[in-house]
Amino acid sequence: MYSAENTIWVLIAAALVFFMQAGFAMVETGFTRAKNAGNIVMKNLMDFSLGTPIYWLLGFGIMFGGSSALIGGFDPMVKGDYSSILPSGVPLMAFLIFQTVFCATAATIVSGAMAERTKFSSYCIYSMVISAVIYPVSGHWIWGGGWLAQLGFHDFAGSTAVHMVGGVAAFIGAKILGPRIGKYDKNGKSKAIPGHSLTLGALGVFILWFCWFGFNGGSTVSATGDDVLVSMGSIFVTTNLAAAVATVTVMCITWLRYKKPDVSMTLNGSLAGLVAITAGCDLVTPFGAAIIGIIAGFVVVFGIEFIDKKLKVDDPVGAVGVHGLCGAAGTLLVGLFAQGDGLFYGGGVSLLLIQFTGVVSVLAWVAVTITITFQIIKHTIGLRVSKEEEITGLDIEEHGLTSAYADFMPTVDVVSEIQKTPAPAFTVPVEQAVPVSKVGYSGPGTDGSKLTTIVIVAKQSKFEALKQAMNAIGVTGMTVTNVLGCGMQKGATEYYRGVPLEMNLLPKVKIEITVCKVPVETVVEEAKKALYTGNIGDGKIFVYDVEDVVKVRTGETGCAALQDED
Repeated sequence: MYSAENTIWVLIAAALVFFMQAGFAMVETGFTRAKNAGNIVMKNLMDFSLGTPIYWLLGFGIMFGGSSALIGGFDPMVKGDYSSILPSGVPLMAFLIFQTVFCATAATIVSGAMAERTKFSSYCIYSMVISAVIYPVSGHWIWGGGWLAQLGFHDFAGSTAVHMVGGVAAFIGAKILGPRIGKYDKNGKSKAIPGHSLTLGALGVFILWFCWFGFNGGSTVSATGDDVLVSMGSIFVTTNLAAAVATVTVMCITWLRYKKPDVSMTLNGSLAGLVAITAGCDLVTPFGAAIIGIIAGFVVVFGIEFIDKKLKVDDPVGAVGVHGLCGAAGTLLVGLFAQGDGLFYGGGVSLLLIQFTGVVSVLAWVAVTITITFQIIKHTIGLRVSKEEEITGLDIEEHGLTSAYADFMPTVDVVSEIQKTPAPAFTVPVEQAVPVSKVGYSGPGTDGSKLTTIVIVAKQSKFEALKQAMNAIGVTGMTVTNVLGCGMQKGATEYYRGVPLEMNLLPKVKIEITVCKVPVETVVEEAKKALYTGNIGDGKIFVYDVEDVVKVRTGETGCAALQDED
């Protein structure tokens, strides 16, 4: 007999876990550069689209099609009898889709760490291998009645079975691929490559946090019985609490270390707490969940820094730290904080040793199999795109997509290209400028007038005050442009994921004013008064002589060309 409540809850949870694909897509896209946005979205789409039939044909049978210690069975298209492993009251097809979306989550984790330099065709191949063999075999050990399950290993919703599997594969892949061009200098020092949209990244994190209630809560695969309902409420609380505390922890750590709370690392902190609590969300108390969140916060910050700066593994989105390290840590912490069997609750070290055995064995299985997979791909069709393709961007080279933001952004990654060149320095501070009266010029306009252009580069926030000051002295014409720039200080110090930016191109406003009758000295002095704060970044003023001005409509030249009609 089937249970409507159980079946509906499993299907709702499956839908929530599926929606995590959107969260991963947004996180990975936001934390990488705009020239690769379409490629990232395509990979997240295809790992689910390819993984679904592959898991149906091979993976599900390997994971659940038998009770042997090492592997399930071979059951293409899921036609066997699974009554012995089905949750109470849940039909086989409902359980199949629930397990399918979990498999897709493990596969999609890998793409973030290998972003911006992996061939699309190669990605499709290794993603299918993960869904067909790598994830199902270790999944059988943990959830399919395999040797770890028989040993008493506890991983309720997949800190190891899903997240650490993806994190280990991501680390091996990023290591074999090598870093992105420009990530490390000739001395091996890490250089920041900021993602193009923290807004997208934040949206992805909120989507993942929301969906995690289905990921962890849905793993009860039941919605009936008082014990289950109490457990489900507890799972929601511990899941949310660990994520929130980890977020606050990372914010505080980065605030202390970088002098400002780091946005991208704090977003990773939310995911770190979610990953770490996933293994034991059903066994720990809210207090235990909070401690796990704190530990996850430290693990993700120092783990990401260690992977980047010490191991020299380029992981653009922090997938290895979030999913690999926090997945392993969260699984081990079950042995400490599980009520009843945990070390801190009088259960001794037995469960902790079992958890350690499970983490090490799954790590070894994934590391060996994914290394073989990547090496075969690398030495056949190739794993990495060419240098030229990487510089141009995978959107256009792999998909013929000029820009994922057509009509909204330039097709060239302008900031990245500018950062490859020496810093544009506004080297003449106002207080040291040559007096205007001493500036020579090539000659008057054709009507004998003296024409001068004043170019002002200033903070955007000061534009309104500058405009009013210019109007007050009779300057009514100006050209205004939003620009990026920095002076000799290379912009205010900024950190991205703990790495200082070598050059921080700050948003500025550039105002061009050409005057004839208004004294240049007056323009300069009033501009200085309007812009001055006494701090670095107040701006620069440049004074140029103009040979002539021509009004297109009337043909007037010189001073007359600057005058507006009454």
